[in-house]
Amino acid sequence: MADLDLLSSLPRERLMQGPTPVQRLNRLEQVLGSRRNGISLWAKRDDLMELGGGGNKLRKLEFLIGQAKSEGCDTIIAIGGVQSNFARLAAAACARTGLGCELVLAQMVPRDNEIYQANGNVLLDRLFGARIHILTKGDDAGVFAMRRASEIARSGGKAFVATLGGSTAVGCIGYVDCAFEIATQSADMGVEFDRIVIPNGSGGMHAGLAAGMVIAGIDPSRIMAHTVLSPVDTCVPATVDKTNAVLELLSRNERVERKHLTISGTQLGGGYGIPTTGMVDAVGTLGRSEGLLLDPVYGGKAFAGLLSDVESGAIAPGSNVLFVMTGGSPGLYAYADALVSK
Repeated sequence: MADLDLLSSLPRERLMQGPTPVQRLNRLEQVLGSRRNGISLWAKRDDLMELGGGGNKLRKLEFLIGQAKSEGCDTIIAIGGVQSNFARLAAAACARTGLGCELVLAQMVPRDNEIYQANGNVLLDRLFGARIHILTKGDDAGVFAMRRASEIARSGGKAFVATLGGSTAVGCIGYVDCAFEIATQSADMGVEFDRIVIPNGSGGMHAGLAAGMVIAGIDPSRIMAHTVLSPVDTCVPATVDKTNAVLELLSRNERVERKHLTISGTQLGGGYGIPTTGMVDAVGTLGRSEGLLLDPVYGGKAFAGLLSDVESGAIAPGSNVLFVMTGGSPGLYAYADALVSK
């Protein structure tokens, strides 16, 4: 696709093996039977990446690490919650590229048991060699990260601070690339996706996809996002701003407005990282029908939204629906108590 030339001038550290596959969820369709209303279900397997256990944050990290190296940085300081997928993959990417890595992990979820604080992504963070700073409740992760960057500078190094989820305009470029992948795969398959279902956390994935679709001439309102971090009234304007920042970074004249983004708050439940019955059921449904793993924070809630919209008719009968599997399955181990108890 000619639009790929837009990205070629940006610093990039390749962390992926190429486009991730799109697969039909045939067995899930069989299990749903008449409840699927003739809808065809597909998955974009962004969980199938070789590095660090895989996951969508590698798309952002390709451009963030490219930026960091172009600025002469030797250390990445990544900010996230305790069970951050972004932090885990930042640690893995730093191990692969020879950069130092420090993780500033904030208490964003009211879960203080040992299984949450030490298992799952945190275990992998340590295996990948990152220096971990687990903050106490109320600590400001951004302030802490900037203080660490100053300390590293005084020691002769140079740190790059990667903010929550890596959702800067540069980080979002990774999902512009994904939008181009989807457009190419859709054309090659001869399947037009009427809905593309995703989670929206810090908004970077949604913003990058929306910007990429605008550039590719596809209506960005086809993306159905389920917010998992903030209420819709906060999520929508933040995602609009990020999308337009990406378009501006790429020197495009197009801009999006609130009406161009479709975001639902029905699966947020009690808030970020707090399990819901819908999430637990969705994780189990995909696991038992396809043998595929959804994470409990992002993909599980978004897939719950997809199943609800399919059965309620909110997604038009006979549609082709693509679900972007964002990875994050190590987080399941940190939620074993919630998943098993259900």
